[in-house]
Amino acid sequence: MSRVGKAPVDIPQGMECKVTNGMLTVSSADNSLSTEMPPGTDVTIEDGTATVISTARRSNTAMLGTARANLQNLVTGLTQGFERRLQLVGVGYRAQASGNKVTLSLGLSHPAVYQVPEDVTVEVPSATEIILRGADKQAVGHAAAEIRQFRPPEPYKGKGIRYADEYVIRKDPKKK
Repeated sequence: MSRVGKAPVDIPQGMECKVTNGMLTVSSADNSLSTEMPPGTDVTIEDGTATVISTARRSNTAMLGTARANLQNLVTGLTQGFERRLQLVGVGYRAQASGNKVTLSLGLSHPAVYQVPEDVTVEVPSATEIILRGADKQAVGHAAAEIRQFRPPEPYKGKGIRYADEYVIRKDPKKK
């Protein structure tokens, strides 16, 4: 049985957690997030803590850790939020944000425009840095991955869009 799945999740004051028809919903005073529970799992709530339990015999005890991590991500997203930072590395690589759109100049024949989802906010503090914030960890990570796909970092010069904490392994140039 999963050690992660056994750990209880603390539900802060003012938050409500409930499961209906296989959907786990965590709501605070101003926002609400929900996710689908894996089959064979359920949540028990008592005294401000939530514990994920298995309703199946042995078939889905492997999913307890995943269900517990999803619950923890919902609670953390509503209390603190999530953030992903992207860096643009390369001569002439620039980013601009206007509303829910990010316009990227990446050395292509045309500017790349990305429409950011509604539940994710985008910030461009400098021309080579993009910050994505939101309450849903999956939505923030997905938006960052889609922006990164426009120009992933390449191993020879290191140019491209990379996560701020990413290390790109550099290769030696080809020799004659």
